[in-house]
Amino acid sequence: MKSTFLTVLTTVLVLTGCNQSDSTQASQGDGGKKLVVGATMLSMQNEFIVNVNDEMAKQAEDAGVELITVDAERSALKQVEQVESFIAQKVDAIIMNPCEVEASSPAVAKALAAKIPIINVNSETSTKPSAFVGSDDVESARIAMKFIADKLGGKGNIVMMHGYMGQAAQIKREQGAREILKQYPGLKLIAHQTAEWDRAKAMDLMENWIQSYGSGVNAVFAHNDEMGMGAVKALTDAGLKNKVIVVSIDAIPDALQAVQKGTLDATVFQNAEQQGSKAIEAAVKLAKGQAVEKETLIPFQLVTKDNVAQFMKKPE
Repeated sequence: MKSTFLTVLTTVLVLTGCNQSDSTQASQGDGGKKLVVGATMLSMQNEFIVNVNDEMAKQAEDAGVELITVDAERSALKQVEQVESFIAQKVDAIIMNPCEVEASSPAVAKALAAKIPIINVNSETSTKPSAFVGSDDVESARIAMKFIADKLGGKGNIVMMHGYMGQAAQIKREQGAREILKQYPGLKLIAHQTAEWDRAKAMDLMENWIQSYGSGVNAVFAHNDEMGMGAVKALTDAGLKNKVIVVSIDAIPDALQAVQKGTLDATVFQNAEQQGSKAIEAAVKLAKGQAVEKETLIPFQLVTKDNVAQFMKKPE
C-alpha cells in the first residue's frame, strides 16, 4: 500500500501489463493499441480509497490495460482539471472517484461531450456518468445507526462525525442515520460536525465534545473508520471508551483489528476490491463500445466481534 501511495503522490502512476498474452490482446481497442484508462481519485491519503485504487491497478495489469492514476487531493477543481488533461491525452475511458456531488459534475459533462466514457467509482455526481460502481451509502448508515439504537435500547445521546461536506457519501450517510433516528424518539443527536474523513481531525473533534458533554455522550457514529479510530483514541485517552459505543464504516484493517479487540464496537464492511475491479471492468467494456449496467451496487455488511474473523485477511 505504501508503495502505491508514494508513487501516486508524484501525481502519476502508470501501470503497464508486461505480458502479451490473450488478456492483453483482449484489452486492445479496434485499432490494436493497448487501452488507456485515466483515473482521478478523491484522496490517496484515505486508506479505503487507496484500497480501491490498488484493486483497480491489479485488475488493469491483469487485463493488459494501461492505468494512469492521479490524486485529486480532495479538490473538485483539481479533479475537473485532471479530467480535462485525460481528455487532451485522448484516453479510452476515465474513472472518477468524485470529490463532490456538484463541484465534480463538470468533469462528467466534459468527458461525455468529448465522447469518452466516464465511470464514477465509490461516490456520485449530480451529472450522471456513463456508469456508476459503488454501494448505497444510505444503507451503510442505516446499518450503523440501527446497531447503535439496538445497543442503547433506543435511548441515549449520540454524536455524529461527518465526512467531507458535499461529498455523496457524507450526504447519504447523514440521510441514512437520520432515517433511523426518526424511528427512535429516545435517541438524541446532540452534536454533529465534519472531521473530513480524517483520523487526527476526528480525534481533536472528539476531545472537544468530551470537554463539552463529558460522560453525556453514549454513542458515536463516524461516517468512516478513519474518523471512528480517531474517536476511539480520544475516548480511550479520556478513560471513557468503555462507556461509549463507537461505530464507523469501511472495515479497513485497523478497524477490523479494533473490532476484534473490542475497542471499536462495530464497522460496516464496504467492498473496496469489488468496487475497484468492477470499475475497471466497466471502463474496458465501455472503451470497446460494449454495454454495461448503468449502476452496479455492492452490498454493505455489519461487522461485529461475532463475525469479524471472516473479514480479516489471512497473511499471504
